[in-house]
Amino acid sequence: MERTTAFGWLNALGTSGSQTRSVVAFGRRGLKIVPALVTAIVLGFGSPANAQVLPWPNLEVAPPWNAQQIFEPSPLPKLTDPDTREDIPPEDTPVKGRLQPGYEPVGIRSGSWMFNPSLITGGFFDSNVFASNTDIRGDFAAVVEPSLRAHTLWERHGIDLKLDAQETVYKQNSSLNQTNASLKGNGWIDIAHDMALLTSFQVAHFNEGVGSLSSPANAIAPTPYNWYSGDVTFRKEFNRLTTSVGFSTDSYDFGSTRAQNGTIISQDARDGQIYALHSRIDYAFSETLGWFAGAEGNVRDLRGLPGAPLDSQGYRALTGVTIGLTRLITGEFGVGYVQQRFVDPTIGTIEGPTYRARLTWSPTRMIDVHFNAEQLVTQTSDTSATGVLANAVQLGLDYELRRNVIVSLAGAYESDRFFGQVRKDQVTTSDARVKYLLNRFAAIAVYYRFTSRESNVSTFSYDKHLVGLNVTTQF
Repeated sequence: MERTTAFGWLNALGTSGSQTRSVVAFGRRGLKIVPALVTAIVLGFGSPANAQVLPWPNLEVAPPWNAQQIFEPSPLPKLTDPDTREDIPPEDTPVKGRLQPGYEPVGIRSGSWMFNPSLITGGFFDSNVFASNTDIRGDFAAVVEPSLRAHTLWERHGIDLKLDAQETVYKQNSSLNQTNASLKGNGWIDIAHDMALLTSFQVAHFNEGVGSLSSPANAIAPTPYNWYSGDVTFRKEFNRLTTSVGFSTDSYDFGSTRAQNGTIISQDARDGQIYALHSRIDYAFSETLGWFAGAEGNVRDLRGLPGAPLDSQGYRALTGVTIGLTRLITGEFGVGYVQQRFVDPTIGTIEGPTYRARLTWSPTRMIDVHFNAEQLVTQTSDTSATGVLANAVQLGLDYELRRNVIVSLAGAYESDRFFGQVRKDQVTTSDARVKYLLNRFAAIAVYYRFTSRESNVSTFSYDKHLVGLNVTTQF
């Protein structure tokens, strides 16, 4: 189930504290963690205007975690004898997550546990902190984010936890200050060499940025909310066929924000729970071609406004192909149907054909080109309740200028069609950033981001520029 809030759209140099996923591999002898750059540099921390409903994709999700995110790409299995396979060299791994010798985090081992602490400090300048087309103000902000990842080194079964906090402080506009905190975890029980029970959870306090899709108009402060989520998935392999079925739940508890005229804007209408039942089937014809089918049914029990409930139920189903032409091209293409039936007759039923495409092309070992396109249905509530049909196309490039210097460029276009309101938005974003790894203990990153939202309701239109720098220390 997609989250109803809008997140930062680009994680070209890593994933944010609220979005990081563990990358694991499912082998014949069980599940083993593939260590990732836990303290990857997070660019754009604290950005108050993450405008899209569709987030930029995170680092590639490897089996078995894609069983819990059924519309994420599912890498094709290695069908050759594991004893004859060669290890994958660093230059054949994705550029943005590549761990070159001498730049890997060290970690602290205690028995069968490994701990990876990190601290990110930095700041940015935002040219339009209130995401407004009338009251345009620029401001500087400082960001501090400590984090700690802990994961087991057991040969069978496993636990992977991450605790982080984030403090953003503005120089002139203190109403935008925010504190985020999150505890998330994944766990798996290796029942047999081809069978596993997967679990995940997250307990978090976040803030929805001013100018995001569901942020109230004229808000001058982020909207705080608590988020609780959990998922249990059963996964079973039958030689080339892999199946999974699971259940997930998300619970939201929103606070209030303030308008420019000083009034309090309650967001209690967005409180509630979302339940989803999901299943997926993958079949590998070979190591280069596979077929998949996935479906998810959901019930959204949200409070809504008096006389305008946000409750709905629906489903999303996709089928398509997975390709993996050695290291050159990998991706997944799916088409299907989506339907979301809202209780509120002014919103009605949103339905029709849907799609999702993920493609990575590596013309050389130094360059990764990413293409993504997706459609989904969500909902928002500010002064009224409505459903949203979002379509997005995203294109990005990661270039390894040197072993320790990564340059990333990206752009995206999203069209948001609102049901229950006469409103349609187009969001355009571009992003450029450079990550410089000093050594295995420190890194520096600089970035620039441009966001433009054009709406037929002028209140929601704005442009903004964001320039920032982050320093990461890790162990």
